[in-house]
Amino acid sequence: MPAGNSPVVDPTSNNIRCNVGGATGIANKCGLKAGDQVTIEMHQQIGDRSCTNEGIGGAHWGPVMVYLSKVDDASTADGSAGWFKIYEDSWAKAPSGDGSSDWWGTKDLNFCCGKLSFDIPTGIPSGDYLLRAEALALHAAGAPPPNGAQFYMSCYQLTITGGSGSLPPTVNFPGAYGNSDPGIFINIYQSLSTYIAPGPTVIPGGATKSPNVLTWSGNCAATSTVLGGSNPTSATRTTTAASTTRTTTTAAGSTTRTTTTAAATTRTTTTLSTTTRTTTTTTTTTGTSNGCTSSVYGQCGGIGYTGCTNCASGSKCSVLNPYYSQCVPS
Repeated sequence: MPAGNSPVVDPTSNNIRCNVGGATGIANKCGLKAGDQVTIEMHQQIGDRSCTNEGIGGAHWGPVMVYLSKVDDASTADGSAGWFKIYEDSWAKAPSGDGSSDWWGTKDLNFCCGKLSFDIPTGIPSGDYLLRAEALALHAAGAPPPNGAQFYMSCYQLTITGGSGSLPPTVNFPGAYGNSDPGIFINIYQSLSTYIAPGPTVIPGGATKSPNVLTWSGNCAATSTVLGGSNPTSATRTTTAASTTRTTTTAAGSTTRTTTTAAATTRTTTTLSTTTRTTTTTTTTTGTSNGCTSSVYGQCGGIGYTGCTNCASGSKCSVLNPYYSQCVPS
């Protein structure tokens, strides 16, 4: 489990593998078959899995990506082995507005109760794997590290059966991302003509999704899924509620994991809390101070912002860039 819910801000550190403290595994592994559906689940607030709230709030726009790493023993693996990408929900151009108005993977999470689903590729060998789920927040990515792009990730321990084929080419963390990569060092408040998520392309048999969820959908699966590879085909996934069989919950600032089973499909649901760490700069704050308050780590100002500028008790409004101010503990 991550030691806290602050982001990783240096993609060249070992923490980019499996978050702070992620080099230490646990005894349990989640067993599933190649081709089974996995649902990643991410929420902004600790312990809040309600579908009435945004999954990733606070304008944390960016791609959602998933990697696998073949390891000898998932319970002791530290993330230093090679990784390949099996899923990506990245960016799509909106009809109007700047890049912050475009559609992003994290916006899909907001409208889907924090959940996106995909299948484990069938063309990979059976064995133990680490699964690395990552949400990349770009709301401050126009500034260089350590206060630029924010990485939220967790690694989960799997034993996959029923697979076949050989391992695809891999990348290493750190190494796969650089501070100056165009998908990491970027001002999303400009008008974007394209966006390329960092890291390798999705392997053949994986899935890439163009973000397109426009209204609140509750517990919804990924739509318009395209299989990776040179000859993609279209497919639609369906996610249904399942009974919970095991839940492990840690204290505030940590991650909740739930393994669920429905019909003949094994699904792994993982919850990753997301808050931010900021450095104060100087700019103009807009919004309203009509008595409403933003929660800790909620937005409290920025160009074009029209929400509350007061912060909840025990926090203050800190300006991150001209477009984004955030309530942080005082």
